[in-house]
Amino acid sequence: MILSDKRILEEIEKGHIIIEPFYRENLGTNSYDVHLGKHLATYKSRVLDAKAHNEIDHFEIPKEGFVLQPNTLYLGVTVEYTETHKHVPFLEGKSSTGRLGIDIHATAGKGDVGFCNTWTLEISCAQPVRIYAGMPIGQLIYFVVEGEIETLYNTKGNAKYNNPTTRPVESMMWKNQF
Repeated sequence: MILSDKRILEEIEKGHIIIEPFYRENLGTNSYDVHLGKHLATYKSRVLDAKAHNEIDHFEIPKEGFVLQPNTLYLGVTVEYTETHKHVPFLEGKSSTGRLGIDIHATAGKGDVGFCNTWTLEISCAQPVRIYAGMPIGQLIYFVVEGEIETLYNTKGNAKYNNPTTRPVESMMWKNQF
């Protein structure tokens, strides 16, 4: 079950959902719009290795915008910091973003109960497109969890994306044992 706008507001009031900054006008019928932060990153190498720490170069989106290029993975970040203590958050692209040929996540659209951070975006595009810091980029949808949670994400010792940040975070796959 997806939370409605009224239910999202109730859960914010209870402290079960935190969105900072929160602006009422960004609340949709059953979602909350999030915005692109000013920081982007790209991997230093064109060949990535799942067992290695692939380093990234950070840069800021200039005031005049930045043109994304096809065949390049960009890591972005949301302006909004969120916490979700009782629900499963899903980040999806906005239809207006998709209609520009922009994908905001390759596979990581679901957050875990207990996720407390900004959202790193895995941005790619179908053709060159100019983007801007602060533009609407996606929407958060909240699902009800059935049953008790044994371990919240923010209490897991092996959680790889727990450190609060305002910049995109590279893959931490290399920390897994395989």
